[in-house]
Amino acid sequence: MEMPPPARPAEPAASGLPGVLPDTQVRAMFDRIARVYDLMNSVMTAGMHHRWRARAADLARVGPGSRALDVATGTGDLAIELAGRGAEVTGLDFSEPMLELARGKAPGLDWVQGDALELPYGDGEFDAVTVGFGARNFSDLDRGLREMARVTRPGGRVVVLEITTPQKPPLSWFFRVWFDRVVPALGRVAGDPDAYSYLPSSVRRFPGPRELAAALAEAGLEEVRWVLTAGGIIAVHAGTQGTDP
Repeated sequence: MEMPPPARPAEPAASGLPGVLPDTQVRAMFDRIARVYDLMNSVMTAGMHHRWRARAADLARVGPGSRALDVATGTGDLAIELAGRGAEVTGLDFSEPMLELARGKAPGLDWVQGDALELPYGDGEFDAVTVGFGARNFSDLDRGLREMARVTRPGGRVVVLEITTPQKPPLSWFFRVWFDRVVPALGRVAGDPDAYSYLPSSVRRFPGPRELAAALAEAGLEEVRWVLTAGGIIAVHAGTQGTDP
């Protein structure tokens, strides 16, 4: 774990850059792949994604009596991890087909269709706000992080679980082969090559761990730390809301 640097380069807007799509296109993409999403996650990560979500839920520090919001919840796995710790959980996503699958897994949780860039909640409503493998899909990362911080109470936690690009061989070589060749091939088998070509592009353009930590600090969070796991392929960032956003 490390402290973030004092500053970072500005993020480009979603404007036709590789790995950056307008919200409407991202939503349509997830609507299309909803039926194969869980299977593809398990195949691409050898089932390890559940362990990574459990680590993110641990860093959220929720328990009985806590309220948690999982942004870009997809089919709900991270929200379900949070609920398993006793929290009252809301999972929010802009894709209704993904939410339908989440409701099938955990009918007792609160599943809401909504926009991560304009969360339909007041300031400081939640003890923890998380996002797992969804921040890459924010068309405006800074705005999305500010919204997550805004709805987190003072002393609450914001946690971001995301894929990151390893820098050192041999893992960096394996990563390039896996994401640039194997993942798009799996997407062709799954019937949506465009979606699984977007994935490696979105990972490459997403900020690295230090830059993302700086973005969280700029969103108003304190005590920002991160941990790398899976040999440096996965980063879990966490910060504390110190004052009213």
